[in-house]
Amino acid sequence: MSRIERCFEALRENGKKGLIPFVTAGDPVSDITVPLMHAMVEAGADLIELGIPFSDPMADGPVIQKANQRALAHNTSLHDVLEMVKQFRQTDEMTPVLFMGYLNPVEAMGYEEFADAAKLSGVDGLLLVDLPPEEASEFNELLYQRDIDPVYLLAPTSTPQRMEIVSLEARGFVYYVSIRGVTGSAALDYGEIKASISEIRQHTNLPVGVGFGINSPERAVKIGEFADAVVIGSAIVKMMEGFDGDKSSVIKAVSDFLRGVRNALDAETHPIVG
Repeated sequence: MSRIERCFEALRENGKKGLIPFVTAGDPVSDITVPLMHAMVEAGADLIELGIPFSDPMADGPVIQKANQRALAHNTSLHDVLEMVKQFRQTDEMTPVLFMGYLNPVEAMGYEEFADAAKLSGVDGLLLVDLPPEEASEFNELLYQRDIDPVYLLAPTSTPQRMEIVSLEARGFVYYVSIRGVTGSAALDYGEIKASISEIRQHTNLPVGVGFGINSPERAVKIGEFADAVVIGSAIVKMMEGFDGDKSSVIKAVSDFLRGVRNALDAETHPIVG
């Protein structure tokens, strides 16, 4: 059983909703990422989604695009991100880490070499936006063998056929994109999200996490009424934009925000609707 599976099992047993913050590795400076990861766990994160910097992050809005640019400006590489996870694992062997990124850096390293390095570093899941499940079977076998979970996106436009294909390849959890757009968009249609999650549950028993557009405790609580976890990215990454060299204030701002979300989620008890 992977760390991600164990995490969601524990959440279910304790009647809690998962809190999954996203940050881009190396943003705004390389040496903030590992302390920030630990701080997010202390603030209540159950799983950390760590972005691999890439020059053309097509699924991301302006906030995370800028984060990628900041990280790449000081040459944060895939090897660096793997090393960050290895450092994180020196004192945290429990919290799952999900890599989010794009195929090119992984392909450049080589599928098997990446899978070995990810396992050695302590990576638990991989979400590659531009590697569809129809083309990922051989690579996924390498991940399965190493207890690394391939995670896939589903969206409001996903067909039942697409949901079925994803259910065959995905492990850990399914990531539902709550909006028709890029990360950081504002509008959420809760009725549509609820209906879509209900349909997804007809195709898979995996937990469903919801991301894109969740930027407040109130929105997190609302999504928690019918999802197993909430994923928060742009609202956190935006806090990096004003970085002036004071790492402690950035870490405190992120921690305070996440603690507010965690407390709001824990104050509510939501049966899963689906």
